[in-house]
Amino acid sequence: GEVLDMLHIARESGLSAAPDAWDLQLAMLEFLEGNWQRADKSLWEIRGPDRHFVHSKVMAWAGLDCAVKAVEKFGLEGPVDRWKALRTQIHEEVCREGFDAGRGTFTQYYGSPGLDAALLLIPQVGFLPWTDERVVGTVEAVQRELTEGGYVLRYRTEHGVDGLPGDEGAFLLCSFWLADALAGIGRVDEGREHFERLLSLRNDLGLLAEEVDPVSGRHLGNTPQAFSHVGLVNTARRLSGLEKPAEHAEGRARQVEPEHDAVSRGEEPAGR
Repeated sequence: GEVLDMLHIARESGLSAAPDAWDLQLAMLEFLEGNWQRADKSLWEIRGPDRHFVHSKVMAWAGLDCAVKAVEKFGLEGPVDRWKALRTQIHEEVCREGFDAGRGTFTQYYGSPGLDAALLLIPQVGFLPWTDERVVGTVEAVQRELTEGGYVLRYRTEHGVDGLPGDEGAFLLCSFWLADALAGIGRVDEGREHFERLLSLRNDLGLLAEEVDPVSGRHLGNTPQAFSHVGLVNTARRLSGLEKPAEHAEGRARQVEPEHDAVSRGEEPAGR
């Protein structure tokens, strides 16, 4: 899903594609169609048992969403009706199996009591709009349950999902995601304050590590870490010039089609 998303953004940005680029994407889509229902190790390459991680399913949806748009917006050839049907099926399943209605939040994997910082990416890929109450509830749950000292953990290790002993520091990339998410749900000032606090962690060379000790502020893990800086740049770009809530859904984020939101609420989509 991530690769298909990237190629879609490149196409929308007007970058010229290699002659066989679409053939490559068709091959990836064929794999996605045949494997999306499998359990996996998640974005974090967790060492524990394979599970149905919500973020993984969302990215399968995103890959199909990109494929549909490639046909409809750019005239490429493919089984668009089949992709649309599967896109809807995945959306329905995630909203049914991956959402805890009692707590008002998506969960790390189907049936899990825990959360995952990767859930903050749900609106960024267009799976649901920033204004959706399930998105707002998830952002608030992550802020409430997955932060230490104001910094974001990838997930709570005490749930045992990782299969590894001990704790870990707060993940800086995830902390930038929270700044994005706070701004996305309309809490722009809070998002900016969170971003400024993250900037204060940079060392004398302006560099960031992979993680931070929430208590001491000490850098942990790989230093410098590229994706921490990618998070910094992306968040700065999204917050820069932000005037209204939820207007920073640029680049990776896409418009959610009305039929997807209707399906996720159990309604019959218009035109079906």
